Formats: sequence, C-alpha cells, structure tokens
Amino acid sequence: MAPIKGFLFDLDGVIVDTAKFHFKAWQKLAAELGIHFDEADNEKLKGVSRKESLEKILEWGHTSLDAERFEAMMAKKNDWYLDFVKEMSADEALPGAKDFLAASLALKLRVGLGSASKNAELILNLLQIHDSFECIIDGTKITRSKPDPQVFSMGAEFLGIEPQSIVVFEDSQAGIEAARAGGFRSVGIGDPKILADAEIVISGLHQFSPTEIINKLNF
Repeated sequence: MAPIKGFLFDLDGVIVDTAKFHFKAWQKLAAELGIHFDEADNEKLKGVSRKESLEKILEWGHTSLDAERFEAMMAKKNDWYLDFVKEMSADEALPGAKDFLAASLALKLRVGLGSASKNAELILNLLQIHDSFECIIDGTKITRSKPDPQVFSMGAEFLGIEPQSIVVFEDSQAGIEAARAGGFRSVGIGDPKILADAEIVISGLHQFSPTEIINKLNF
C-alpha cells in the first residue's frame, strides 16, 4: 500500500457549508422558471458544475432555454449565491476544518483543493485559509465535472504525487466516485448511506486528526 503523502479537499460540505447558499439560489431560480426544486434535488447537484446543474434542473422541469437566456440564468444564480456568500465571516468554516488543515501542514502533508466551484478563491479568502492550500483546482480550471476525476487528477499532477498516495475528502457521491475512478484514497464526510463507496465515512473534520485518518486508511 502506497504511503499517504497528501490530501485533496472538496470545498462545499467539507471545509465550509455553502451548500445552503447554493440551495437557496437554485431554488429561487427554479421557482422563476416554474420548476419544483427541493433539498433532494439539491443533493443531486453536489459536486456538479453550474452549467450541468442548470441543465439537470431544466431536464427535471421538462423545460428548455435558448443559449442567451441559459447564460443569463447561470449568471443570475451565481449573483444570488455570491450575495449570500459575501455575508460569511472568517469563523464560518465547518467545525474542525481549520485545525485539520493546520495539523495536516504540520505533518508536512501536501494539501490541495479540488472543487467544482468557480468561487473557491473568494470563499477561501473570506475564511482566511487561502494560504493553507498549495494548489486550488476549481471550476475555472476544469472542463469535466465529477464523477469525472479530472479535478483531482489535476491536483495530483500539480502536487507531483501519485493518486494512490493522496486522500480525497468529499461529501458527495459524485465526488467519491471521482476519487475512486482516479485511483485516489477516499474519505466521505456525511451520510454513510449516500457515501457507501468511500473507504471510510466520518461526520466531519472535527471527528479525527490527520494522523488518525491515515491510520484508519492503513489499517
């Protein structure tokens, strides 16, 4: 078994809970389009790009938009989302996230971010943890959404570490599928029923230290 040398973290639901802001913005947009959208629908959009998310919502609502209005709707959703996000303060990281990052760096582990969000840089700056990440692979850099492993493969390439030596931390089924498809180790954060394909599932980064996570994966 390859030694663990680095961690790649998803953003939403792992480092910070902006999923609630995505939900509010998508629900508002769906209502404007006359499409029902609930929390179960929102769960299916975790780890999915903005473009593909809107495509899914339109499909669910048996609705189509021309290219110009499609772009306008994506921009409107993002504006609403950013309005919510900009009210965040530095202490809104999820419990244990900042301590886990600090402990990972203290162990000389390589740390990166792998997120579909196009607002990752803004959010990390608002949380005052931007400097904790050696690489930030986000929605502005990728062309394929999870469960495609591109976002994590790009992170591994940047860090110069083989995937089997990197642990991916994810809260979505699509993210865990992406990690597995790319040959990465995986830790699910959230519901074990949803994240059953992860090697281990925890409730949050507050639950274990980086050393304990590594020991569990190597057990």
